[in-house]
Amino acid sequence: MARIYLIEGRDDINKIITRMVELDARGFTVFKGVAGLGTDHRLHKASLLALSSELPIIIEFFDKPERVKEVIEKLGNLVKPELVISWPAQSGI
Repeated sequence: MARIYLIEGRDDINKIITRMVELDARGFTVFKGVAGLGTDHRLHKASLLALSSELPIIIEFFDKPERVKEVIEKLGNLVKPELVISWPAQSGI
């Protein structure tokens, strides 16, 4: 399992999604948060008055451990390594 933490408007989410499709990343989902505390220690939240959003985005995906590692490595400079977490998971129980 892996999660990539991003900020809408700062990270090129469409490029990341396109690259994940090209890499045949298995079972990924993109989540858009309504609020989050970023690495800049600023609160990012949805607002009706805001002209531009900097809402949190999480891309989560799963595959065999070696494939998760490969996909993360091949995302290259699109994703900062410190914004990616991964852990072992089991499916089909």
